[in-house]
Amino acid sequence: MPLRGTPQKRSPTMTALTHTEKTGARTDEAATLIGDARERIDALDDRIIGLIQERMAVSAVIQEARIGSGGRRVNLAREMEVLGHYRDALGKPGTALAMTMLELCRGRI
Repeated sequence: MPLRGTPQKRSPTMTALTHTEKTGARTDEAATLIGDARERIDALDDRIIGLIQERMAVSAVIQEARIGSGGRRVNLAREMEVLGHYRDALGKPGTALAMTMLELCRGRI
């Protein structure tokens, strides 16, 4: 028996989760479906992250041009348009999503 506070070594079979345990499904069929769907979600998340990074780069170009011409870094009227667009498309949570995206693109104001 290990000393108190000493982590026990586990065999690989004790730590490896089965496909159904990983997904929370109760059948192998459901576990497979969930696993496949999660892979698709992971791929979509990677694409979304890439698009946000691209948006951040475009936003930086716009900010540089605006500041370089003597303007302000942020155009609040434009941000309101973006917030409205997300809200209209996704409902109230869309506004929070847009706020986060805008913060990523322009920083905190």
